[in-house]
Amino acid sequence: MSSKKVLILNHIQIQQKINRIAFQILEDNFDEKEIIIAGVISRGYRLAQRIETVLSQISTIKIKMVKIELNKDSSKLESAINVPIQECENKVIILVDDVLNSGRTIAYGLGVFLNIPLKKLRSVVLINRSHKNFPVATDFVGLELSTVLKEHVSVVLDENNEEDAVYLI
Repeated sequence: MSSKKVLILNHIQIQQKINRIAFQILEDNFDEKEIIIAGVISRGYRLAQRIETVLSQISTIKIKMVKIELNKDSSKLESAINVPIQECENKVIILVDDVLNSGRTIAYGLGVFLNIPLKKLRSVVLINRSHKNFPVATDFVGLELSTVLKEHVSVVLDENNEEDAVYLI
């Protein structure tokens, strides 16, 4: 594997992608009073927070944030969320992660909500690498990126948004 870091998105470009995704979510849910944005810890949740910030500025939809903690290395679903799952019933869920690689994280994230009735469930990723092993699709994507399996995509989401970047390593 190469030790070279190639900048794919800088902080301005990342914000542009987040803005576009927020508008797409609004268009998809313009008639909703409340939605739940569920971010996969840690970078997925940080991305979810950024999307929530933009949505709050452009709409009057009430937004509830949910943190999803997953054991991504497990062969079965091992998860925890920071609210009772019943609070998500009959709501629109927006599942957020930073990078879609194999699809395992999104599949496990979807699994968290399988046993409750939902209005709809949508998924968001900043980067889609298109190396799926799981039959998942994302509804809102910041960037489709063709890579080889040996390459790694690193997403840096800084607290101040100034050091945000996406690198191909």
